[in-house]
Amino acid sequence: MSDAAAVQSPWQTARIVRIEKRTPRVTSFLFQPSRSFAYRAGQHVDVRLTAPDGYQARRSYSIASAPESDGVIELAIEKLDDGEVSPFFHEVAAIGDEIELRGPLGGHFVWPEDENGPFVLVGGGSGVVPLMSMVRHRAAQNSSVPVVLVFSARIWDEVIFRDELIVRDERQDGFDLVLTLTREAARRPADYARRVDVAMMVQAMARLPEPPGIAFVCGSNAFVSAAAQALIDAGVAAGIIRTERYGV
Repeated sequence: MSDAAAVQSPWQTARIVRIEKRTPRVTSFLFQPSRSFAYRAGQHVDVRLTAPDGYQARRSYSIASAPESDGVIELAIEKLDDGEVSPFFHEVAAIGDEIELRGPLGGHFVWPEDENGPFVLVGGGSGVVPLMSMVRHRAAQNSSVPVVLVFSARIWDEVIFRDELIVRDERQDGFDLVLTLTREAARRPADYARRVDVAMMVQAMARLPEPPGIAFVCGSNAFVSAAAQALIDAGVAAGIIRTERYGV
């Protein structure tokens, strides 16, 4: 995010209107901004908390909801025990509370308006959040562009949006879900039980009718580096891979 982009996106208050538990460590908070908030699938917001003594803590969170969600913004927030912001949401925040947010931010890691697909989406852990916005946006637009989502999680119970993704996969409308668990056996016949690798990417892309036009990869630094390299080794041109990283 550039300084100019931040200046163009002033802070505003947003009220928590719903809270939904996603996994043992990830909870979705749905906000109603005080002002009109138009965004593109894949973008993120900055959240700011201010303590009584004036101390402020800021964090960036990807938007999980689709742009068509009637102005409500969903942030799926993972609890980090040593974090400054996530413990507040998980331990203190309640429906009706107001926080400050700024956005939308980011213009590179977004669903393209021309839909020059097919698309490959690759997410690790909470890196699936902006990809979920894209999946929901595709459905809301009744888009027929082929999409395969490769989603890596440690265990079955940590697959964020698991039930919704499986339902969307079962519709067989051009969206394919590939789950891989790194610390448990696969639960579905076509899924995997290992880290993302070249063979997995080759097999995932074989579900598409033609080579991808864009690949989106989101997750930790280590995950993104490994997944992007696996895509390249599988024959995807580096120039069409868009990445977004968090953490270390």
